[in-house]
Amino acid sequence: MASHHHGYTWLGSGFDLHRDGPRRDVHPGFATAPVPPLEVAQWLLKPASFVQGTWTDPQEAARWFGLQVRPHAEAFVSRAERENLDARIEAVGDRAAGGEDVVGGWWLTGQRFLSVSLVACSPHRLRPSYACPVSGVA
Repeated sequence: MASHHHGYTWLGSGFDLHRDGPRRDVHPGFATAPVPPLEVAQWLLKPASFVQGTWTDPQEAARWFGLQVRPHAEAFVSRAERENLDARIEAVGDRAAGGEDVVGGWWLTGQRFLSVSLVACSPHRLRPSYACPVSGVA
């Protein structure tokens, strides 16, 4: 099971999100591209500067997740996403405690997209060979 989770966020143009070249680990610009990778675990392949926080306590990670999402809720394009946000955030701690990645993505007004991710690390259960971007430990 993962010993900790790293937090990552991205807020940007939906047009950038749809250009999936830089989101692939084989793309020459992948390491420096701020857009979310196509595979969640591949956040761990990016430099440590992309990590916005690291938590061993799943509930602390869940609090951070909520703090990243809630300020944008009024801009969610989907009313259903706004209405279900509390329940979704409440489930984050349980999923993180189980060693899972937690990924949220929301379309916002103005053709923007918000991505918030908690990525399990050391080891990642699907990609155990990926080293921790902060400590370098696999």
